[in-house]
Amino acid sequence: MTTESEQPVRSIAVLTSGGDAPGMNAAVRAVVRTALEQGARVFAIREGYEGMVEGGDRIQPASWDSVGGVLHLGGTAIGTARSDRFRTREGRLQAAENLVRAGIDSLVVIGGDGSLTGADTLRQEWGSLVEELIAAGRLEETETEGTHPLSIVGLVGSIDNDMAGTDMTIGTDTALHRITEAIDAIASTAASHQRTFVVEVMGRHCGYLALMGAISTGASWVLIPENPPDVDDWEATMCARLKAGREAGRRDSIVVVAEGARDRQGQPITAEHVRKVLHERLGEDVRVTILGHVQRGGAPSAFDRYMSTMLGHAAVEELLSSPPGGEAQLIGMKDNRVVRQPLMELVEETREVARRVNAGDFSGALALRGPRFENNLRTLRTIVRAQAHTATPGQKRLNIALIHSGGPAPGMNTAVRAAVRLALDQGHRILGIRNGFRGFVEGDFREMAWRSVNGWASRGGAELGTNRRVPGDRELYAIARHSENEGIDAILMVGGWSGYQGIHKLRAERERFPAFDIPMICMPASINNNLPGSEISIGSDSALNSIVQAVDKIKQSAVASNRCFVVEVMGRRCGYLALLGGLATGAERVYIHEEGVTLADLQRDLTSMVEGFRQGKRLGLVVRAEEANPLYTTPFMYALFEQEGGDLFDVRQAILGHLQQGGDPSPFDRILATRFADECVKYLVREAESPTPDAVFIGVQEGKVAVTAIEDLPRLMDMANERPRDQWWRALAPIARLLAQPGPSGG
Repeated sequence: MTTESEQPVRSIAVLTSGGDAPGMNAAVRAVVRTALEQGARVFAIREGYEGMVEGGDRIQPASWDSVGGVLHLGGTAIGTARSDRFRTREGRLQAAENLVRAGIDSLVVIGGDGSLTGADTLRQEWGSLVEELIAAGRLEETETEGTHPLSIVGLVGSIDNDMAGTDMTIGTDTALHRITEAIDAIASTAASHQRTFVVEVMGRHCGYLALMGAISTGASWVLIPENPPDVDDWEATMCARLKAGREAGRRDSIVVVAEGARDRQGQPITAEHVRKVLHERLGEDVRVTILGHVQRGGAPSAFDRYMSTMLGHAAVEELLSSPPGGEAQLIGMKDNRVVRQPLMELVEETREVARRVNAGDFSGALALRGPRFENNLRTLRTIVRAQAHTATPGQKRLNIALIHSGGPAPGMNTAVRAAVRLALDQGHRILGIRNGFRGFVEGDFREMAWRSVNGWASRGGAELGTNRRVPGDRELYAIARHSENEGIDAILMVGGWSGYQGIHKLRAERERFPAFDIPMICMPASINNNLPGSEISIGSDSALNSIVQAVDKIKQSAVASNRCFVVEVMGRRCGYLALLGGLATGAERVYIHEEGVTLADLQRDLTSMVEGFRQGKRLGLVVRAEEANPLYTTPFMYALFEQEGGDLFDVRQAILGHLQQGGDPSPFDRILATRFADECVKYLVREAESPTPDAVFIGVQEGKVAVTAIEDLPRLMDMANERPRDQWWRALAPIARLLAQPGPSGG
């Protein structure tokens, strides 16, 4: 028996199993490079469990370079396959034999609940399998001496987002991108012809993709497994809703159907059935689009790249820090943090949802999905209606002013649409202020109606207009006078840092101007992700995806010849976009203001770059935040690298500029904007009844919505650099540096 100190070097294998999911390659890359950096031996098992059973060249040592250039690839570079053989005892015997002969004692399995269950079965049987192999003469006892019991860590690779214990599974965000892009395109055609489309999306027993796809695109109706229509003649209700939309002037109608949708009696609801109902009852020209496997395909989104990287890194850390052969763990994301939980407990909870759906316990199934899922469903039902509910007799009707401030951020329009409809549905009045605080000073108000925001869910930019003007002291009187004239009872500001400063100023002047003694709330919308009280701002995910897409194209250009690119991204003095963009694209170096840039840094990085190209490297990528250093600018870095590169490599610079602010908002930003709008309206309505209404800003902290008093700005912000003092994403910098280096630091 070997002692703990005599234990051999851990040997880790990684495999992908079941359906492919974008982001699997990022996870595999992180597993391989983290394990090598930690001194472990690493193998890649090709074609999932089928490759484990076959053995031979299906189980290959993995090197640092073998996982290079895979971040932008969809699917899985090491392959996946369903394996009937692995489901049998004999198949697992063969798999165990192959693993022992390779010296593998730890597995990272990336797949769905079936794949993860198979891994745990292998772990539990491991001792008996090895004993049986020895007894049968297929293994010698000497071959198993000093080996560890089998350890398992699972990562959920599934576009369905149907696993308990993690907020998002690998591939879900990318699938939402595909769904959103498809429905956005379909909606324009539908509007042109006043046509109805029925769109079927994946998800098996989980309605997440359908629900979030409907929220993201402003769909008219959604059907999901967890919440079938609660009336017997649901077809009549659906038809009435779509007819009302037509009568109100809506030119397009989109019905989203989850592939596992059913009615209260358990009968499947298919896209074709919905088409027939709409055609027969409404006389509509109805078309069906089944998105199918297009939802799995394409390059992974920025989120799937960096989340999968974090999970893969954490999987190796878990294996190397835990006793061998312990209970299998699942590594997931909860409340924006990596978490470790018992694998099979989560698999069982996941399967319980399907069992409740099959048993007709839909309220129980919905409850297991969690309160956020239920809230999103409730919000969708409100904002997709053709018109608002009538006000309750005798209720207090608030006049809510809605204003933008700061630079444009994709998702601003989505937030306005949701806020307007949610407020109107409760009987309140919304006044949109044009062009930020300038419009407030000038009294440029516009009453918002239900139809005013039609089509805004998917629209980029800021329809109300925005700028970075902060009201001066002399302008406060005009703002107060217009507030009194319009009878403004509350203010909702959707925007960036200048908006927070503006609301802070209004709050501070309440003694001079009683018109400001009303509830006010700031909703974070900034691509820079530099606002206090929230780990993420509306627009930052869209900007990050724009960066990733641009860099992917740049890398394709660069690899054609020996070339290094210096890419400048926005963010001012907040390095969020630079660091996360670098992590998602595999940049070798990221320069941000928070860490600073020295000449010694540049010299060291340049030496490393030159040496890499001498050894056969073809591509170099450096990402620089726009204000990383006032002296070592992007043109300076370009000139320096160009001079020293000589004949080894060319250098190009790319300043991405305002393309990061443009384009349609990502699904993530649309969903976040809708969630914030719901919470903001609730807050303003509630605080309007308070004798001492406060001014606050809203945000997400560790996955939960929180509000913070506007007076706390100086405490929470680095005012000189216009960024929060506490930036959670800074903890990702060591992971980015580790994975981007040319090889393990020890070898």
